[in-house]
Amino acid sequence: MAQVPEGGGGGGGRHEKRRAKKGNTHIDMTPMVDLAFLLLTFFILTTTMYKPSTLQMTYPVPPPPDAPPPPPTQLSNAITLVLTDKDQIYYYYGEFHTPTDGSGKPPTTLERTDFSKVRNLLIERNKETVAQLNALAKQFNEQKITEDEYNAKRKVIKGTKENLKAIIKTDKDAKYRNMIDMVDEMDISGIGSYGVLDSLKAAEQVLLDVEKLKL
Repeated sequence: MAQVPEGGGGGGGRHEKRRAKKGNTHIDMTPMVDLAFLLLTFFILTTTMYKPSTLQMTYPVPPPPDAPPPPPTQLSNAITLVLTDKDQIYYYYGEFHTPTDGSGKPPTTLERTDFSKVRNLLIERNKETVAQLNALAKQFNEQKITEDEYNAKRKVIKGTKENLKAIIKTDKDAKYRNMIDMVDEMDISGIGSYGVLDSLKAAEQVLLDVEKLKL
């Protein structure tokens, strides 16, 4: 609180001019400091600490050294998505073939899309699985199944052989944010099995460079 101590003038004669009383203002800051510490304590106790968001990736357990080599992965029901600059996405289905690989199959060609259209592309290719997941979600929302049953059945549906598989690859011009967005699209599109690679085969890189020159 403010205190104004009074100061008196000295006594003088009748004809001496009376001096004006001077005051010294002193502000007590103790209540303000108490209030500041009280607010600081309140915000510390009630604020939720920031937790950095991370992307969890599950990698397969490496086989023991004496284990037989695993069978080759079947890519007949797989889509390979190549992320590059300007939010562009190039993709192809199945295995990658070149005119000189001796397979006798037509060489692979790349199709181009972007993040505004890739979701519809994946859902259309995986529409049977998406329909089953939507029906399962409806049962859960209507409380016909428990959350544990929902998660277990959802995992089974996304793990079937008929479900679309995906391989996500990036070139040197791709942004990290694009890869995160594409992983999110995997869950939305019902794709339960996918892999992320940060490099391209030499033949894939050559074909990608040719397609990028067409932009």
